[in-house]
Amino acid sequence: MSGTQIQPVFYIPHGGGPCFFMDWKIGPADTWDAMADWLSSISESLPEPPRAIVVISAHWETPVLRVTSNQKPDLIYDYYGFPAHTYELKYPASGDAALASRIVELLSAREFEVALDPHRGLDHGVFIPFMLISPEANVPIVQISLLESLDPSMHIKVGQAIRPLREEGVLIVGSGLSSHNLELMMHPDRDQTGSVEFNRWLVETCLAEQDERNDLLEHWEDAPAARLTHPREDHLIPLMVAAGAGASDTGRCVFQDQVMGATVTAIRFG
Repeated sequence: MSGTQIQPVFYIPHGGGPCFFMDWKIGPADTWDAMADWLSSISESLPEPPRAIVVISAHWETPVLRVTSNQKPDLIYDYYGFPAHTYELKYPASGDAALASRIVELLSAREFEVALDPHRGLDHGVFIPFMLISPEANVPIVQISLLESLDPSMHIKVGQAIRPLREEGVLIVGSGLSSHNLELMMHPDRDQTGSVEFNRWLVETCLAEQDERNDLLEHWEDAPAARLTHPREDHLIPLMVAAGAGASDTGRCVFQDQVMGATVTAIRFG
């Protein structure tokens, strides 16, 4: 697309449920403030406003890849036990059927089995952070599922397949949490130094050159405190897609904080 600047790729923390839009009752009242402020600043850091956004969230897993093609996606309030008003939050971003078809084209060319999903809405790993990132809801959003295998190599390849979208004015975002041991986070008095070690490894890994970075990410379970930090890797795998789409761009830490005793990190490629 002539004249369009290449968009970066992000791996972002999307918080805990609707945490940015309620009086948080676990820990200090300002627990999520720094993350909210950083998410709100992302748009200002882009080379130009994106024409559309593609999100890979930790909260949608399918046997084969699925891509939302609903022009008016509903919201999926897939969190539990939160105040009633958080189930009435609105984010009326449109979908983009043409972009969804383009994604299917790119993934099919890499021999992925993939299908459009005209019914799926946007889960909270999408609409909650984007209520801060793009509060006007005036940029179309398309979501790609994770493969339920959670295979890191396959998700790096997914990112590599959709990388051309960056040159077409599309912002690609992996949405998860770089530390996701909920049992420990619900008891922030427990020792969580493992999350510090894991996030240090993650930052150093993303600074490596592309081939080394991808090899390390494929073998993420060998990292310090890997399974302690991610008993299940659903919230880490969106990083693999982001890294694949990042291609030869260096990944760098653009946000880090301690939340409920755990270290959380955001990475930008490009």
